[in-house]
Amino acid sequence: MASTRVTFHVNADRARVYRALLDPEAIGQWRVPFGMSCEVHEFDAREGGTLRVSLTYDALEGRGKSTSSTDTYRGRFVRLVPDETVVEVDEFETDDPALRSKMTMTITLSDAEAGGTDLVALHEGLPDGVPTADNELGWRQSLTRLAALVEER
Repeated sequence: MASTRVTFHVNADRARVYRALLDPEAIGQWRVPFGMSCEVHEFDAREGGTLRVSLTYDALEGRGKSTSSTDTYRGRFVRLVPDETVVEVDEFETDDPALRSKMTMTITLSDAEAGGTDLVALHEGLPDGVPTADNELGWRQSLTRLAALVEER
């Protein structure tokens, strides 16, 4: 099992970024790579709370992990530190053993020296069937959407 680590700068304060990490409506807008749409089925943003999310490819090319066009994952929130840290453990809904494993996602926020927020997304325990380069690209695209959502224009 592999992991990815992505750092990203957001021109918004930590409180605003943190709220977007735990708001189901915001999740549906930002936590999705380009070329996909997001549906939040369940999202109880508290320690011990559960979540279930589906990401569906816009082009139906048979790449989904759960169905031919959809990646559905479920999990739970393990640790929430307001304006600092979100830790969740997730697992794809799939029959494919190469895509099964519990993944830990830790997002850490800190004040940036020049203003705004520095964010680190650590995704550990990636299943063997998920290329790390694809996972890292997906995170970068999602964080670009997050920045667009929370930055003041």
